[in-house]
Amino acid sequence: MAQLHYGPARVPSRESPEEAIALLQERGYTACEIDFEGKFWMDYPWAEKFGELARDAGIVLSVHAPIAGFMGHAERGKKLNMAVGMLDHSAGIAKTAGAEVVVFHPGFLLGRERDAAIDSVVEQLGELRKRLEKKDRAVPFGVEVMGRVRELGTAEDVFAISARTGWVRPVIDFAHLHAVTDGGFTETSKFEEILEGADAVIPPDAPFHIHFSDIAYANRNETKHLPYGEGTLRVEPLGLALRNFDRPATVITESPDEASNQTIRNELYAAVATRSASRASSSSASASRSRARRNSA
Repeated sequence: MAQLHYGPARVPSRESPEEAIALLQERGYTACEIDFEGKFWMDYPWAEKFGELARDAGIVLSVHAPIAGFMGHAERGKKLNMAVGMLDHSAGIAKTAGAEVVVFHPGFLLGRERDAAIDSVVEQLGELRKRLEKKDRAVPFGVEVMGRVRELGTAEDVFAISARTGWVRPVIDFAHLHAVTDGGFTETSKFEEILEGADAVIPPDAPFHIHFSDIAYANRNETKHLPYGEGTLRVEPLGLALRNFDRPATVITESPDEASNQTIRNELYAAVATRSASRASSSSASASRSRARRNSA
């Protein structure tokens, strides 16, 4: 495969950009997702410095927008306006920090047929895009595969939204996929099938953006992230599947503890046949991106 980046779903320190980058480097990370799920906590000067230091360290950044910042509202009004404002601000931080993508959730069916809900998501994303273009912050967005079996956000929903917009990429959450399939992601072929679907709708020069952790679930719905090894999802099949694609990948760990993050990191790099995570970190910082295409081998 092309270059692989790996890192946590949270900035490890809010004290200063310098301390955050130092911790990421100390733990061997080459990626980090800026965590705005609950609230915005980073201002523009912080984001600018954090982005500058991350680039120097070979760490790629992404932004996770607030949970309430979803598209596809059934009614126009205060909640939609609030969501648009959240996504607008997320894009501004992403542009300032040089982040690869803004991750957001696709929303809910809200009593509608699936096609109608997807139409609404695409329509509202189009309106958002025009607003962002006027502000010169039209960065790539990523719509996340969700962990609710009967709600909007299946892999097929995400691929459809991405295909219809062009500037929105799939964010593949394998913990969510494992949950909604009642533990179905144990074989490399299952990971490969999902990556094939994403590969078909992502621009050639863009990386896969992947979320990963062990997961607890009930009735084919996610319940909580687990320490690695307490559930049944393993990262080796993902690593083996990634080897079959000539496309970069950024894998974000959402595990609840650092020991899990490190174990997943080591197993992932071993599976993609990199001699060591540290070597991968060094080489990925300087490697140029290959044009994304499926290997013929």
